[in-house]
Amino acid sequence: MEAKGRYGELIGAAGGLEREEARELARLVGADPLPAMRAAAGIRDRAFGVRVSYSRKVFIPLTRLCRDNCGYCTFARPPAEGGAYLTPEEVLEIARAGAAAGCKEALFTLGDKPEKRYSQARRELREMGFGTTVEYLAHCCRLIVQETDLLPHANPGALSEEEVRALREVSVSQGMMLETVSERLLGRGMAHWASPDKVPKRRLATLEAAGRLAVPFTTGILIGIGETVEERADALLAIRAAHERWGHIQECIVQNFRAKPGTRMASHPEPSEREMLATIALARLLLPPEVAVQAPPNLAGKDYARYIDAGINDWGGVSPVTPDHVNPERPWPHLEELERATEEKGYLLVERLAIHPRYALDAGRWVDEGLRPWVWAAQDAEGFAREEDWAPGATEKIPERPLREIRGLRRTRLRPEFVRALAGAGERDLDEREVALLFTARGSELYELCRVADALRREVNGDVVTYVVNRNINYTNMCYFRCRFCAFSKGPKSLNLRGEPYLLDEAEVARRAREAWERGATEVCMQGGIHGRFTGENYLRYLRAVKEAVPGMHVHAFSPLEVLQGAKTLGLSVEEFLRELKEAGLGTLPGTAAEILDDGVRAIICPDKLKTGEWADVMRAAHSLGLRSTATVMYGHVERPEHWARHLMVIREIQAETGGFTEFVPLPFVHMGAPLYLQGRSRRGPTFAEAVKMHAVARIALHGCIDNVQVSWVKMGTEGVKVCLQAGCNDLGGTLMDENISRAAGASHGQQMLPREMEDLIREMGRIPRQRTTLYGTPEEDRLVRSTR
Repeated sequence: MEAKGRYGELIGAAGGLEREEARELARLVGADPLPAMRAAAGIRDRAFGVRVSYSRKVFIPLTRLCRDNCGYCTFARPPAEGGAYLTPEEVLEIARAGAAAGCKEALFTLGDKPEKRYSQARRELREMGFGTTVEYLAHCCRLIVQETDLLPHANPGALSEEEVRALREVSVSQGMMLETVSERLLGRGMAHWASPDKVPKRRLATLEAAGRLAVPFTTGILIGIGETVEERADALLAIRAAHERWGHIQECIVQNFRAKPGTRMASHPEPSEREMLATIALARLLLPPEVAVQAPPNLAGKDYARYIDAGINDWGGVSPVTPDHVNPERPWPHLEELERATEEKGYLLVERLAIHPRYALDAGRWVDEGLRPWVWAAQDAEGFAREEDWAPGATEKIPERPLREIRGLRRTRLRPEFVRALAGAGERDLDEREVALLFTARGSELYELCRVADALRREVNGDVVTYVVNRNINYTNMCYFRCRFCAFSKGPKSLNLRGEPYLLDEAEVARRAREAWERGATEVCMQGGIHGRFTGENYLRYLRAVKEAVPGMHVHAFSPLEVLQGAKTLGLSVEEFLRELKEAGLGTLPGTAAEILDDGVRAIICPDKLKTGEWADVMRAAHSLGLRSTATVMYGHVERPEHWARHLMVIREIQAETGGFTEFVPLPFVHMGAPLYLQGRSRRGPTFAEAVKMHAVARIALHGCIDNVQVSWVKMGTEGVKVCLQAGCNDLGGTLMDENISRAAGASHGQQMLPREMEDLIREMGRIPRQRTTLYGTPEEDRLVRSTR
């Protein structure tokens, strides 16, 4: 039964309640948590979906020395009991062990300002060359960044604005538990007696300083230390107010007091599970929806998954290598156990970074410039942690986790809005928001996405999988454009892939075309860099050379960028130049140079290249002349799901007008040699799951519009191809007797796949192979014979 009367009113208005009403709500929630828990869970689901995140961290207790005297703490120790500083070597040893175990976060925890209490602390710091503990902490954070791939999170307690600023330069996020705003607890015999850093005003000042300096911040409340339920509400309102001013509170922890032997509060009663559930629900109701609510699983009993019922969306940091040094008697649950407990509630356990997704995606604002490359490289397109070594073009094994999701082995709830969008697949055109939503599928949603996409593939294409026998002819690798993703013309020679600059003459292009024809090819694909001396005549001469040498060869050539450049150099309109190209023998156009059809993204990755509208105009002009083309997307660099959706909308709009696209070809970003990545400005290509989703969503979004979805074996590898063939793909593209562009970026897959190898792969998947022409016709018999002998 839903809450009624006054309780229901307060729940409905919780996000904007003032102090007295929030206190009233706290009392009602404490007396009867269930209505608040249901409402809180609904807010969580709308804000975060069916995901519960965690950070795989290594815990680095820099020092146990502390000037405070909290009545519940066993972490702090005086010098006589071993409260010294870790050395830099010890810090790195712990960090490297964490990195080897797959951790992404280095969580530094330490006591507040020990040098203000202990002469030993001052002496140790002086001997290491530091004046304060925070200075030494900043040094150790910098070491972590320099020596490992871990992202530091600093948790040193109350700080001045200058200290927050210094730590911002070396840590991606910071934290400090507010605990409470009750000054009562500073009294003699109370939890915070003789603890100057627990004065609420000092801690609130730290929250404000972090907000002013745009630091993603973790805070929270500690319940059961003598505060009232009304004072819990006061603390949550203080956190809300700071976030409303600055937008920097990434998560609020609701932590329960645990009584520990040897402390002043050893016999103090611990909060019950009911109190925890009520407080979690209260936090979720009072805080802005985008602020994550966390509760540590290791401080609960075996039924910690009930916290999900109360509205949490985050488990916090979980370490596979180090204990919780603050609560050493409460070990972390094994990640497999945490995953199982989360999924039993219908939610998916998702790894995040030390910085939460919404801040990771906006790293340009929230992360110091020197740390951004590590944040970008460590995240996926939604800002979560990249959990795999797999990358397009590489030879790493396909990661098991996404395969389990794609195969339906991880059962989670489906978001209602996702179900509605997927239900429209094949029945209507999905809008941009729905398409973007499909790109966020994980868990059971990913399985359902692939299942629906494959059903549409079967409906349109049956079990036939096509391919074309062709040859790539990249006539030059010299280019005066400055595309930041391209390693073909500007790649580092250290990769030993690009070699020296070259320019093929017409005779060599013709020779390669003849050689391809003799080997059974029906198509040559000609693309290259934009040479500084090129005019439209160069493109025309290449075409004539091929058609004179091999009249029967289909020429698939020249991206919209090449067409636009050629037209401008000859003083022709795009349509006039395309007509000349067609008369010279051009058969179809590749849909490359599309990258992401969003000018905001293009301004980052290819600022001097043609804009979205120019690409679309070239395609419309080509189609109007009867020249058909492919459509492509190059994804996995700086863009996000909403940009992918926008790209597909542009393709669908053009196709609705012209019908000129033959196929859609996803091209995952190969990062290894790309300047954008080497400069620390992009992700490491798409994750495997993102690559599969691109093919599946394209099949759904373009259903009834473009019948063929192609998978690039050069970038996905043969095992990746097999998965994509079960997620909406029906075409393997070309055999590619010379592929240089992906290899220049660092791809390791071969430069050619023979027809028999393609057909073996297709049959292995239980499908029917069929060799095709560029326009999906059947090749002449002599072509089939030559290509397969």
